[in-house]
Amino acid sequence: MMDLGIEGRSALVTGASMGIGRAIAAELAKNGVDVAIVARNRERLGKAATEMSTDSNGRVVAVPGDMAKVADIESAVRATREAFGRIDILINNAGASPAGGIDDLDDVLWQSSFDLKLMGYMRCARAVLPEMRDRRWGRIVNIIGRGGEIATPNYLLGAFNAALLHFTRALALHAAEYNVLVNGINPGATNTPRWHAIAAQKAKASGRDQAEVEAEWIASVPLGRAAQPEDIADLAVFLCSERARHVVGALMNIDGGGAKGV
Repeated sequence: MMDLGIEGRSALVTGASMGIGRAIAAELAKNGVDVAIVARNRERLGKAATEMSTDSNGRVVAVPGDMAKVADIESAVRATREAFGRIDILINNAGASPAGGIDDLDDVLWQSSFDLKLMGYMRCARAVLPEMRDRRWGRIVNIIGRGGEIATPNYLLGAFNAALLHFTRALALHAAEYNVLVNGINPGATNTPRWHAIAAQKAKASGRDQAEVEAEWIASVPLGRAAQPEDIADLAVFLCSERARHVVGALMNIDGGGAKGV
């Protein structure tokens, strides 16, 4: 195993009971990082923490919370500090905006996506940044998504992903002088419950079969397959490591070559 230089560090990973967040938390723990995993579903979160703990070199604790709520964010940060003494690494991953066009999304959906995806990421970063700056060491990785780069009429809530791209780059410019490295990852089609749920939404809206929609997406990937959560986790953990000590403000696509722009 490559020595990433982060053994003994501590991390807070949101949206970590399944999918990409869980894979990132598990990989951090394998590399000796103490990890607090956060999600809304207590039962699923507790099960994930138990399973991770059996195959890790770091401690794993479950911290239930809704990252759309200010009080829950404050509670999660406080619980992580109480468990580990500090927070060195933040993985912002909680937040899955539903598909939908201009006629499909009411104000409630717009507001809930804004509170969870954009404000949730910002509030978590704002909560941990002061201690990272004081220690002059920190890592913040935002899991964003390709919807911020590619405008489509049936995924208007990708507008919040676009805002997160800007937020990530701007925060990185602020934090770099304190040796706090902020970067973003844009997953493409990834084999997670969220991806299948979005495919189901789009299939229902278009009157098509879900398997047909998913096959169409995969066909657009030059590698010819969807990513696995571990593919995203490998890059995220690398960005948290000392091996990535000169990577700042990067917005990296993991999409099997699907990005067509330069």
